[in-house]
Amino acid sequence: MYQMISDDNPYETPMMIFPASHYTMGGIWVDYELQTSVKGLFAIGECNFSDHGANRLGASALMQGLADGYFVLPYTMQNYLSDQIKVARSTFDTSHPEFDKAEADVRARIQRLMDIKGTKSPDEIHKRLGHVMWNLVGMGRTLQGLVKAIDEIEEVRKEFYNDLRVVGKADDLNTELEKALRLEDFLVIARMMAIDALNRNESCGAHFREEYQTADGEAARRDDQYMYVSCWKYTGDNVKPILIKEPLNYEAIKVQTRNYKS
Repeated sequence: MYQMISDDNPYETPMMIFPASHYTMGGIWVDYELQTSVKGLFAIGECNFSDHGANRLGASALMQGLADGYFVLPYTMQNYLSDQIKVARSTFDTSHPEFDKAEADVRARIQRLMDIKGTKSPDEIHKRLGHVMWNLVGMGRTLQGLVKAIDEIEEVRKEFYNDLRVVGKADDLNTELEKALRLEDFLVIARMMAIDALNRNESCGAHFREEYQTADGEAARRDDQYMYVSCWKYTGDNVKPILIKEPLNYEAIKVQTRNYKS
C-alpha cells in the first residue's frame, strides 16, 4: 500500500512519516494506575501521556486504547473501587435541594430542545459546524479565518436554537436527543476554541497560525509572551469568556523549539 502511494519500496527506503498535529500534543497526567489528578477519573488510550510519543501513531494509539481497556484498567480501577466500600451510603442521599435543582435543570434543557420543532436534524447542524471548524479552526489558522469562524459558529448556534428538530420522545431511549444535547455542548466548545486560537498570536504545538512561522516554514513560538496555559471562564453564550493565565515554569529542562528538519 505504501509503495502504491509513494512509489518507494519501504524495504529499501525508510518510510516517510508526516508529523500530524496530535504528535505535538501532551497528554493528561496519570499515575501508574492510569488515574488522573481527579480522584476516580481515569484516562486511557491516546489521551494519557504514559507513553507519550509511542501512543501518537495510528496503530499503536488504537492498540493502547484496547490494551488499557481490556488488560490494564480491570487491574487498576479495582484498587480505587476497593476503597469505596468504606464510603457511607448516606453520603449519596438524593433528598438534598441541589439534586432537585440539577434534575429540574436537565429536564428543562431537554424540553427546550424538544420544543423547537424545526426542520434540521442534529446531524445536519453538526455537519455544518464540522465544516466551519475543519476549514477555519483546523491545523492551519489565520487571523481572518478565526474571526470568520466565530461569526459562522454564531450562525450555526442560531440555526440550532431556531430550526432544530428532535424526533421521538424525551422519556424514551432517544439517540437523536442525545446527539442534540452533545451538539449543544459542541457549540460552546467550538466558540471557545476559536476565541482561544484568536488570542494566541504564535504557533505552538497543534496551534499553527500561518502568520507566525519561520522563514523555512517551522512554527514560530513567542515564549516571551505566551508561556502560560490559557484557562477560560465561561460567562454565558453571548458574553466573552474571561481569560485566566496559568504560568508555565520549567526548572528541570531547557525550553527548546522542536524542529522536524534537524
